Amino acid sequence: MNRSALTRSILSGLLLISLLAVANPAAALNVFACEAEWGALVDELAGELATVTVATTAFQDPHRLQARPSLIASARTADLLVCTGAELEVGWMPPLLLRSGNPNIQPGRPGNFLAADFVRRIEIPVRLDRAQGDVHPQGNPHIHLNPNNIARVARELAQRLQQLDPANAQQYQTRATDFLDRWDAAVERWEIRGEMLAGKRLVAHHTSFSYLADWLDLEIVATLESKPGIPPSASHLATLLEQLQPARPLAIVRTPYDNEKPSAWLSQRLAVPALLLPYTIGGNDRANNLFELFEVTLTELGALVL
Repeated sequence: MNRSALTRSILSGLLLISLLAVANPAAALNVFACEAEWGALVDELAGELATVTVATTAFQDPHRLQARPSLIASARTADLLVCTGAELEVGWMPPLLLRSGNPNIQPGRPGNFLAADFVRRIEIPVRLDRAQGDVHPQGNPHIHLNPNNIARVARELAQRLQQLDPANAQQYQTRATDFLDRWDAAVERWEIRGEMLAGKRLVAHHTSFSYLADWLDLEIVATLESKPGIPPSASHLATLLEQLQPARPLAIVRTPYDNEKPSAWLSQRLAVPALLLPYTIGGNDRANNLFELFEVTLTELGALVL
């Protein structure tokens, strides 16, 4: 091959590599999401611009996780950490941040994003006493089951993505606008569907569904845990049975990671359904993104009153 032909071959190869790079852009950001709902939101807002690692699944209690070596390795290379905050991850996040050695995602840095900082929190205790169980001083951290909170967090998270990756700021803004347009339309439909649930009474295993109840005007009249984070005892369940007999709730609801036995025990004796709700992405085989999470949840609850 002469020099001219060799030069053309090299140039053609470089052009092909460039075209492939444009067609398959490398992710601009590595994102560590503590919970599945925030990983799904990053997917909506960033798409191929982010590589997302999600620390927990719908079948793991986000309060209780171990800072495994694989999670530490992911945190070590993260440009952005997206967690709930409000002390939901207080049992495992501090050691993970420390052992990651990553200055970019430490508290106070742009790479540390806590969703609960941007919403109105409920159930803020008036008195802090560890004898009352796993009390969260900053309020109930299970914020994602009010879809209006998802919208608020999405707006703030889109801005943070733009701050960390200004070269792709326009793409983040475009994706955020598209997501919020679709989300607002869906919320409007969901609220119409949810009108039939207003005033209905539920029992919950834990305070996981408080924001859902607040949004839909449901009433959670009792929890199977006598205190937050304390497993249901036989004596507490017996007390609940006596209290709830005169005015039975619509259902007893739990997450995929809650022990099913207390719900089943009370359900059988009260003759009301024990309902497993997905709680987050992947909680059942139909809840594979944020839109499906709320569609499934409303379908399951709506079936109880139809």
